[in-house]
Amino acid sequence: MNPQDNKQLEATPTVFTNALTQSDKTQLGHLPLDLFAAIDSLKKELNAVILAHYYQEPDIQDIADFIGDSLQLAKAAVNTNADVIVFAGVHFMAETAKILNPDKLVLLPDLNAGCSLADSCSPKEFAAFKAAHPNHLVVSYINCSADIKAMSDIICTSSNAVKIIQQIPEDQPIIFAPDRNLGRYVMEKTGRNLVLWQGSCIVHETFSEKKIVELKVAHPQAEAIAHPECESSVLRHASFIGSTAALLKYCQQSPIEEFIVATEPGIIHQMQKQTPYKHFIPAPPINNCSCNECPFMRLNTLEKLYWAMKNRTPEITMSEDTRLAALRPIQRMLEMSI
Repeated sequence: MNPQDNKQLEATPTVFTNALTQSDKTQLGHLPLDLFAAIDSLKKELNAVILAHYYQEPDIQDIADFIGDSLQLAKAAVNTNADVIVFAGVHFMAETAKILNPDKLVLLPDLNAGCSLADSCSPKEFAAFKAAHPNHLVVSYINCSADIKAMSDIICTSSNAVKIIQQIPEDQPIIFAPDRNLGRYVMEKTGRNLVLWQGSCIVHETFSEKKIVELKVAHPQAEAIAHPECESSVLRHASFIGSTAALLKYCQQSPIEEFIVATEPGIIHQMQKQTPYKHFIPAPPINNCSCNECPFMRLNTLEKLYWAMKNRTPEITMSEDTRLAALRPIQRMLEMSI
């Protein structure tokens, strides 16, 4: 759905009940019929900006002021002049926006929109892991909590991880956390030996190598492309490996017109919008399920985004000590990504 269409939503209370919290259900009668117009009005009233990740549902992508991957969204959060940041993504992304904008109100439509990768790295366990590897520089993937960022020396994203590691002296030992698959990919590309935290993303580990091979046989003209969070068994079948933004750019510029996409399928909405004449096939999971869709990303809905702006909650908060400690490695990343 496109906000310019100015179409009214024709949804029943049952649809909204599945998406909203109990407190929201009591206000269901007040939900505007035209959510796009209502959200646009609230944006002006609050001087708000909506930042959305590529993995969000299409309606949210269509109403967002800026869509991007983790690095692009971090840069957008730094540069915004808005008073309110509505982050349509997952918890660690909204935390990053708050770390960079302590004086702004940062809203997340659903506080339960977490991240399996971030959850795989608890602060207590990581502190012990770090202590067991003294003199190691800690480079952490941005898909981690503010507490893990606060224990890190440099943050990276899938867009810049290789570039970041290449700038560190070769004799400096490095801990790479929390994604082991991205860590292995970086090791392969840089030739560096990294000490890996054994975390992973439930979505990027669910893709079936067997089914991808079968798809390549059924679609011989198609190229497989993949996110580096995927397992190595999937990556070896990919003609191109890159961040969500890099995958999108590659599809735009490539003369190929059919792609098998091994990342969260939310990105296909943008791929299709930018190159409507091309065909995009989501890489299938191992089981016959929707496991290739991030259940956390999909907790955010257009309805919840509206209520967050209307009620100015749920708000992202953290202690100033944590924020300042987490800010330093993010700033180093931004400096090293120029």
